[in-house]
Amino acid sequence: MTTASPTRQTVSPALQAAIDSFLDPRGYLAVASMGLPTKQSVAALSADLDLWAHAHRDPQAYDAVIAETRRDYARLVGVTADRVAMGSQTSVMASLLAAAAPDGAEILCVDGDFSSIVFPFDMRPGIHTRSVPLEALADEISDATWLVSFSLVQSATGQVADVAAIIEAARRHSAFTFCDTTQAAGVLPVDASQFDATACHTYKWLCSPRGVAFLTLGERFEAELEPVQAGWYAGDDVWQSCYGPAMHLAGDARRFDLSPAWQAWIGARPAIRMFADLDIAEVWARTSGLGDQLCDALGIPQQHQAIVTWPDADGSDLRRLSDAGIRVSGRAGRLRASFHLWNDASDVRAVVAALGTSARR
Repeated sequence: MTTASPTRQTVSPALQAAIDSFLDPRGYLAVASMGLPTKQSVAALSADLDLWAHAHRDPQAYDAVIAETRRDYARLVGVTADRVAMGSQTSVMASLLAAAAPDGAEILCVDGDFSSIVFPFDMRPGIHTRSVPLEALADEISDATWLVSFSLVQSATGQVADVAAIIEAARRHSAFTFCDTTQAAGVLPVDASQFDATACHTYKWLCSPRGVAFLTLGERFEAELEPVQAGWYAGDDVWQSCYGPAMHLAGDARRFDLSPAWQAWIGARPAIRMFADLDIAEVWARTSGLGDQLCDALGIPQQHQAIVTWPDADGSDLRRLSDAGIRVSGRAGRLRASFHLWNDASDVRAVVAALGTSARR
């Protein structure tokens, strides 16, 4: 199969500018494990480290960066900034939800979903988790289900959840929905307003440093939660919340904020703004299109995903690609190749060349 590389004529100026903001990491198909920084993020981090090293940094100066990044993330996922809390890990956010579940509640999860949105519920005494195949998730929601917890894009397979069916079934049974968008935001259009809660760590497709994560909350579900992890950054006036005993929490989702890792937010700021300014549907068309090109070249059914997987139980394909300098990953007995802005058809050809005769399946 002959494929043509995406060119400057086939993408919008905004998308081309975003592509050009990365270096030229040919052969990097591992964004599903870890994203790459933009040149702007690297420059911002370097400048911040220099200021810090020369004693020119004030902790309060980071507040504006965090507020601006929160607003841009809200814009990216279709909610208002007052609906967005921030932290550093999705599992911590899931733990907040698990703490709110009433005794005897059923939490419906997906077989093989990422542990960060399963284990916090497993560890909560007095509630019951039940896991079902992704394809059956909507049908398995019942009146006994308090919360449906699932990833919009499955980490191990790249499979995209049937959001419309899940939401419709959850509404019919008065169940809450919690969607992890870590493998989706930045590559697949996300409308967080559809869900009662979403969590997203930004170090993958949003190309930010690890340590920047977001929680979005609908008003109905927010009323169910208690800020059991409240700290100084959850205060209405952050710098007046450093000492007890009085505590005046923020009146919106900020009362669920966790103390920020300052330098991580410096690197996240330009990246999240860039993605918020893009047409993410165009990003998905490009990346899933490359995924289908790879499927065609390998002789496997098209998956219509930015993450392409195939069986590789013994890791032989992973070794061949690694030996050729191509970065992919192995998950759950499958080879996982993931495409993002910096990839083009030359990466597809490189994978096929490295696999040689094993490429035809």
